[in-house]
Order: sequence, then structure tokens, then C-alpha cells
Amino acid sequence: MTFAPGPVVVRVPATSANLGPGFDSLGLALELRDELEATITGSGLGVEVVGEGAGDVSRDETHLVVRAMHATFDALDARPDGLLLSCRNRIPHARGLGSSAAAIVGGVCLARALVEGGPERLPDDAAFRLAAELEGHPDNVAPALYGGLTVAGRTAGVCYATRTPVARGFRAVAFVPPTSLSTTVARGLLPEAVPLRDAAANADPASKFKKFEAMVLQTFIQNMLPKDTEGVYGTGLAGDMWKSQLAERVADVMAERGGIGIAKSLLADHYMDGKRKVPIGPVSNGPEKTEIDQQTRLSTSLVQELQRKAARSMTGDETTIKTDIKI
Repeated sequence: MTFAPGPVVVRVPATSANLGPGFDSLGLALELRDELEATITGSGLGVEVVGEGAGDVSRDETHLVVRAMHATFDALDARPDGLLLSCRNRIPHARGLGSSAAAIVGGVCLARALVEGGPERLPDDAAFRLAAELEGHPDNVAPALYGGLTVAGRTAGVCYATRTPVARGFRAVAFVPPTSLSTTVARGLLPEAVPLRDAAANADPASKFKKFEAMVLQTFIQNMLPKDTEGVYGTGLAGDMWKSQLAERVADVMAERGGIGIAKSLLADHYMDGKRKVPIGPVSNGPEKTEIDQQTRLSTSLVQELQRKAARSMTGDETTIKTDIKI
């Protein structure tokens, strides 16, 4: 078997899955990417990691990218004598953004590209099935490989996926929790069945606004709670979970009673400066610059609106908070 001259570089996106009612089915690729580079060598294995998880992941054959590469080499009947892998991780680990799916898809794509004729012998549908088998479920690996919004599933033990367009102008905002939680532990907390009324509510737009409101509120409330988790909530993971559940419960009650209007503000194309509606408009100097600047201004405006809403809810003061950004 002949190997392709290296190095080979792949960039794999973060993903968000279990969207809305599409548990283990709907997934979305995000504009946050890990960059992986691999080269075939004469012998041995070298693994370099910088960025997210650099202090936690292994540097041997148990590294997830290496495992995915070896599985792909075996599928192509082409195991090299040596391998050098470099990972520049930007996707947070164990935060619900598909870091493991990115590692697996990245490993499959690297190995496939390093084998002469690999893409022809292992086309995308076969690469997807291999990645889904390694991951254990297809909802994250599908958007990581195909991009965009995907619908994935499994029939008679065989995984499948289809890609669907995403509306222009759609923007995703990720709220990354301060503490990690593995997928295995998170799934273990889920009930075996969901009541019909809850499943129906999950597809209801009004319910989605409440859930979004509660999600944002929970992040703020949890960060406002005392940091001394050991003295107040208990030690270790149990203390962290108790604190998180407390913040979640308070946020749910607030959202059920109307919240502070975060969802409606964040899902609009403007923000409120007191009683004045300020549109979030584009800037000049070319379409790419416009796109980047508009996203930056949107993010800054959303944070400022959150600050205003939180301050007014606690003080009742309608005085506007001074901002530095100019639209």
C-alpha cells in the first residue's frame, strides 16, 4: 500500500446536536474548528497537542484522533510504520460542542487522505458510518463531516445522514459552561421516556423562548452564586452539580414567570438602549469584513443588552448603561 506525501491538514468544526425535538438526530456545524495535521514517518508515534484539553489528553495510541486514524487505516488495510500528529484544539472538551466527534471525524479524514486512493476507497458515506460507529451515535459526527444542518439516524444497525441548507443570516450563540460533564454521565441522567406533553412542548415556539431565557439566566445565576462550592454546596462533582441544579431551578422559575426579556432581545436584529431601538447594522470595506464586523457588533450588543436587563431586574432603575460600541 502506498501512502500520500504529507503533511495532511484537516479542520473540523464544533457541533451542537440534540437540537429541539431531534434527540440523537438533528445536528449543526459551528464556526469553531480544531486543526489537525499528520505525517507518515518511518517508525514510532509522536503526538503534539496545544489549546483546549492539552493538559488532559493522552499522547499515545489511546489519543482519540490516533484511535480513529488506526481504525481508518485498518479499514483501508494500510497501517503505516510511524505517525506524527499535531493537534491545535479550539473546541472546548466535555462542554457539549462535539469535541469527541471532531477528533474522530478529523482522524478518519486524516488517515483517508494519507492513503493513496483513500477517498475513493472510503467515500464520505462509508467514512461517516465508520465515524458514527467509533462515536456511538451519529448526530454529532454527521455535521462534523458534512457541515451545515444534518438529520441522522440508525436503521437496522446502519447509520445514515442527510444534509439540509441553513437559512442565510442565521447565527448561533454558544454558552459554554464553566465545568465539564462527559456525555456518558449526562446521558445517564436522562429518563428512559419523555411524557407526551413535554415532547409536544419541546416543538412549541413559545416554549423554546422560555427555554432559551432559562438557559441564559442559568449561566448568569450560576456565576453570581458563591464560588466556595466545597463550603456551601459540598465537595467534588456532587457539589458542582448541586450548584448547577440550584441555578437551573431558579432560572426555570424566573423564565416561567416571564423572565427579564432576554430571549426576545437576543433573537432580534437590534438592541434597546433605554427606550431607543438601536439596529445592528453592517459596516463597509468589503463583504468579508462586513460579515466579521457585523458578527462582532452583534455579540457585543447582546452582552450589553444582557447587562442592562440584569441590572434593571435587580434595581428597577431605568437608567441606561453607557456603552462603548457605536453602531
